[in-house]
Amino acid sequence: MYEEDEYLPLSGVQHYAYCPRQWALIHIERVWADNVRTVEGQRVHERCHDALIKERRGSLIMVRGLRVSSSCLGLTGICDVVEFRQSDRGTFLAGEEGRWLPTPVEYKCGSSKVGLEDRVQVCAQAICLEEVFGCQVDVGYLYYGVARHREAVLFDEPLRAETQRLANAMHSLFLRGTTPSARRKRGCAACSLKELCLPELSCARSVSEYIASMIGSDWSDGV
Repeated sequence: MYEEDEYLPLSGVQHYAYCPRQWALIHIERVWADNVRTVEGQRVHERCHDALIKERRGSLIMVRGLRVSSSCLGLTGICDVVEFRQSDRGTFLAGEEGRWLPTPVEYKCGSSKVGLEDRVQVCAQAICLEEVFGCQVDVGYLYYGVARHREAVLFDEPLRAETQRLANAMHSLFLRGTTPSARRKRGCAACSLKELCLPELSCARSVSEYIASMIGSDWSDGV
């Protein structure tokens, strides 16, 4: 169990699952760069998080921008959309009759991925919702903007275990304050941080140290 002052951003689970070095650059070294994909992704999430909006569509209640957290994962963040449907396995909602079961829906501007990075992110949201509302969440959805369709994600034990493992690894790396060395893969070309990642660096040297040394070298050359 993690204390509140130890919580890390929930969205980081997706970054870490995709590339631990990318996660460390963002969350430890605090560096960032945008590309077309990240800008479009920000626009999608700005629309989702525009306000804490509650809307009703028949027997369905939709809440946008809901903040959640989990002490077992040590994560906190905002769900794009949480849908509540009436269910005996659900929870009570203020001003509503009966019990309601939450379902997280994560919006992505791209297309479905082969890896687990998107699935562990929505699974982390489900674990947070379970702690907040005290009920079990078995399924969530990923909405991909390119295909314009939902992809169901079942929160089985292997996916939950992987989500917990990634969360623990994030905390361990954050405490050490070290950035893993780069490992080239196909996705590197599309990464917005490719110019800052600098795969040729050894794991013993951070990006911050490299940039500082290069600035010093340039100044020395100009003197």
